[in-house]
Amino acid sequence: MKIVSGKVIAGRVVVEGEPLQEGCTVTVLAPEGNETFVLDSQTEASLLAAMAEADHGETITGDELLHGLRESA
Repeated sequence: MKIVSGKVIAGRVVVEGEPLQEGCTVTVLAPEGNETFVLDSQTEASLLAAMAEADHGETITGDELLHGLRESA
């Protein structure tokens, strides 16, 4: 999984850097108004590590997540 940035140009999302593989599925987070989405280097590293875990199948179910959240509350 990759994190890439881009801009909407003529109604299409154009990403910066290396092109993505043809046909890959993407998720677009679009800020509203003056919102920004900025991560410090530590948070970005944590996000990338979590994405790598998911890529390797190291996941939990939604029920497991909710159970853990209830126990920690």
